Amino acid sequence: MIVRISGEGQYRLDDADVQRLNELENGVVKIVEGGEEDGFTDALAGLVDYVRTQGAPLADDDLEGSDVILPPADTSFAEAGKEFTGEGLIPD
Repeated sequence: MIVRISGEGQYRLDDADVQRLNELENGVVKIVEGGEEDGFTDALAGLVDYVRTQGAPLADDDLEGSDVILPPADTSFAEAGKEFTGEGLIPD
């Protein structure tokens, strides 16, 4: 799976990492849909950090399409409300 972090770059994750990535993303969706900002920053940082640590960065000249595009780690709670809803960014 190819995951892009907006403004940062793309990472290749193994298929074995997809389930954990989905769990982390579902946690962000739950917080956003609950309307409670507490925990949002940590949850989003955990999701983005997971991609950074478990994924292999792709070269800037590698033009593969992204399967998932995550917002940057500094996305506000209000901005996240437009992206992290329903099924979220990563379909189950």
